[in-house]
Parts: sequence; C-alpha cells; structure tokens
Amino acid sequence: MQKNYTKLAGKTILLLCVIILSAAASKAQSVYLPQSYQLYQKFNADVYSKGSSLHTSLRPFLMDSALNNRYNQLMSVGVDSTRRNWFLRKIFNEHLIDVKTKDYTFYGDILLENTFGKDFKDKSTESINFKPIGFGPNARIGLNTRGFQFGGTVGTKFSFYTSGFENQASFPDYYTDYVKSINFIPGQAYDRGAIKTYRDYSYTTAIISYTPIKQLNITLGQDKTFIGDGYRSILLSDYAANYPLLRLTANVGKVQYMMMWAYMQDMNQPKFDSFGSNRRKWGLFHYLDWNVTNSLSLGFFNAYIVPEADDLGNRRGFDVNFINPIVFASGLGPSSQPGNALVGFTGKYKIFDKSALYGQLLIDRIKSTDVFKGNTNGYQVGIRGADIFGVKDLNYLLEYNTVKPYTYADTKSISAYTYFSQPLGDPFGANFRELIGIMNYSAGRFDFQGQLMYAKYGLDATGENNGKDVTKPLVPTLTTTSVGQGINTNLYYAEGTVSFLVNPKYNLRFELGGIYRKESNSIGTKNAAIISFGLRSSFRNLYHDF
Repeated sequence: MQKNYTKLAGKTILLLCVIILSAAASKAQSVYLPQSYQLYQKFNADVYSKGSSLHTSLRPFLMDSALNNRYNQLMSVGVDSTRRNWFLRKIFNEHLIDVKTKDYTFYGDILLENTFGKDFKDKSTESINFKPIGFGPNARIGLNTRGFQFGGTVGTKFSFYTSGFENQASFPDYYTDYVKSINFIPGQAYDRGAIKTYRDYSYTTAIISYTPIKQLNITLGQDKTFIGDGYRSILLSDYAANYPLLRLTANVGKVQYMMMWAYMQDMNQPKFDSFGSNRRKWGLFHYLDWNVTNSLSLGFFNAYIVPEADDLGNRRGFDVNFINPIVFASGLGPSSQPGNALVGFTGKYKIFDKSALYGQLLIDRIKSTDVFKGNTNGYQVGIRGADIFGVKDLNYLLEYNTVKPYTYADTKSISAYTYFSQPLGDPFGANFRELIGIMNYSAGRFDFQGQLMYAKYGLDATGENNGKDVTKPLVPTLTTTSVGQGINTNLYYAEGTVSFLVNPKYNLRFELGGIYRKESNSIGTKNAAIISFGLRSSFRNLYHDF
C-alpha cells in the first residue's frame, strides 16, 4: 500500500508541474506586502468588491495589478511632491534609500519605535531599571526598538525583503507573566532578559520571492503565513514567531493552491541530540482556494506536524508525505513518521459590494472514527468590509471564534500545533470562545482604530489539564469537552489608538493608545488600564489582545 501511495503522490506532482509549466508565460512580479491587519484592512473596498476575483485568504499578499492602485494611494498619503529639500523628503515622503532603474529597484529604511506609558491599574511595586529614550521617572511600560528594512526587485520575476529589530521593553504584568511562562516574546523571539526587570530580544524577517511565470510563485526565507479572511485564524495564524519556510503558490484559473514546508522548534522541549539547543519538528501545510464565483470562495486546508527524531533521538528517513501535494492526504496514508494531522475548511461570500461573510471549520485527529462527534474541533464566523454607512475609508470587522478543549494537542507535546510553545492558531490556544469587533477610519494623515473583545476560557489548576494549553501532552482518557471547563475565566478587552502618519512608505507615525483589560475568575481579578504614546514604524502584527 505504501508503494501505491508513493506512486500516486508522484503522478500528482508530475501532473501539477505540467499544468503550471504549460500555462502561457508572461511578465510576472512578486513584490512582498508585509502581513499587517492595520494595512490590509485598508484594501477591504478593493478585495471585497463584487467585481474583484482576487484570492483573499492566503497572506502575505504578493502585489499584482488588482492592488497596485490602492497601494499607491496609501503610499502617497500626506506626500508633498513639491518638496525639494532632501532631508524633508526623506522624513515625510520617501524611503531613506530609494533606487529605481529599468532592471532593478532597491529601498531601505531605518525603523525606530520608542513608546512610553503606564498601567494605572498595576499595583506591583517591582522596580523598573530600564528606561528607554524619553522615559520619565514614573514610567512603567515602554518599548525601545532599533530596526531596519531593505527590499527590492530584480527584473520582473525576483524580489526580496528583510527586516530586523533589536528591542528592550517593559510590558504590562499580564503580558510579562505570559512571556516568562514560555521564555519567549509572542510572535517575535526568545527573551534574553529572563533574569532582568525588562525584556531583551531581537528578531528578523527575510524572504526571497521568485515568480518564473505568472501562475507560479516560490518563496523561501523566514516569515509567517496566515490562512483566512479574519482578524484571527484557527487554521494557521501569524501569532507565533517567524519560522524558516519554503512556500509554493500556484494560480491556475479560479484556483489558488499553496504548499509549504516549515522547520519548527521549541526550546522548552527536552533536547534529543547535540545539534543546536532546541528540539525540532517539521510542518507541512496545504491550502487550496477556489473562487467559485467572484462572490463565493471555498477553501480546503490541512497541516501535518512531525518531530525530526523519534523518542530515542534517532533522526527519521524520508517520508513521501513531505512532498505529497494532495490536500488532506498528509497524515492519512501509511507513514514512517507518525505526526499530528489537522484538516480545515474556509468559506467567503460577498453579501454586499465591499462586504463579505467568512468562516472556518477545523477538525483535529482526522483518523478518529468519531471525528464529527468528538472533542476536537473549532469554527469561526465573521463579517468584514469597507465604507460602512456610506462613509469612505470606514472599515469594520465582527468575528466569533471557538475551539474545543484539547484541540491541536498531541500525545507527544513536541508534535503539538505550536512553534516555540506558541499556538499556530488563535492566541488563546483551545478551550475558548471569543467575540471581536474592530473599526478603523482614516482621514488624511490621521488614523483612528477601536477594538472590543470578550473571551471565555478555562484555565488549569496545579496538576490539571483542561485543554487550553496546547503544549501539554494529550491523555486519551481526557474526554470532557465543555468550553470553559476548568477555572472558568472571563476576559474583557478594549483598545483604542489614534495615530498621525509622518511617512507612509514605512508607516512612521506618532501614536497614542489606550488598553483596558479585565480578567476574572473564582480565584480573583486582574486589571490593566494602560495609556501609551510614542513613535512607531513598520508594518507588522504584534498581538496584545489575549
């Protein structure tokens, strides 16, 4: 059976290559558009227009003609083309380095983030020794980041992008507690300041992208991938840190197909050899998105997580599942490397022009005979769009997510659906429900955003596993499936930001923000009321709403 399975996979790969390579070659471009909810929502009017046939649920986007006009508008906000002074142009209009020729382009920027603030509900008396630039004597929260970004194109088929950040930060207590529990800054890097009163870390993104023909893109590097149309994704989100990846994306007619290999690790797992300091695993991901019409899209997803070595530390041999391009097949056929298999579905329907309903369905442990009545699944439903109430550039989103206990977990914790102990799906992991509403409005250089969230989840008492922490090994006898089981906890979260755009090319802005967070259960209540202000730059998603 293994031999037949291998032949089937090989024939399918050959057929896919023939379809792609037989398509008419044309000029192709593969410009990388960093994944950022703040930026991407400003494309709502274009991508959710009933006249658009763009595939919207695989991100980051690669720029094409459907996005060019809107992108150029966003990159021109506040730009004064009459400025002649070099210094003022670089501050307000342009990249620091910006070279454009017939054969190649190149740009580069220095990225600075320096914010300070205070949690007015924090009763902690721990002293803060770290004081970033501009901190006053009573400051308790702040971020001092020095970074860079470089990008460009070579010809019409090749592009590259890299960014790097060196950070010192003092976070609010709820965030610091989470960082200390996993020794990692969510979505970024490991904490070098574990014994300090502030967090110290750095991280990078680096990708090269090649589009040999219009129908095929190949991306290699260290980055994230997001599946879905929502703010969250229960299939594959950008919450966890950047990981090494090789991603192939094919566009044939109304179908977009993605296959990705990722190399993952976890420093909190026991080492199994002397290579590096972490225990490692492979991730294989497939996603097929079918635009049935311009209004209706259906998607099919699966993921397969497998350790690089067995329990004795022996590295495993080649497995056909690693090159198998068939959606849903990974983890179903005979395998020399048993792992953790997930299956999912996505859907989107444009109910009005510029507005779309979307959703996701997740099924874990697909081999189980009671898959549809078992204890491991989740779903998402939401609506998002632009120009609500007829107000131009007023974007909105309303979304509900829920995942049952023990979803994503595995009997071997290294095989959990995680990277550096962070969920690859929703930040809450499993055993939760959440309702999120976001509105954003832009008026010239000013940008206003508000977010409200309510979440319910079940925490663990000492020695318990109630299914929220997906890094804990799954015990087959754990069958209770009530969301919120364990220490039933309610979370209320509100966030608002007002920003003034200085330079649109790399999102340099002054930003005033406020966060209110209340977490309560039978043990007690934890409150946070935070005001912050400072200079921000770059396009990236950094989540604090968990």
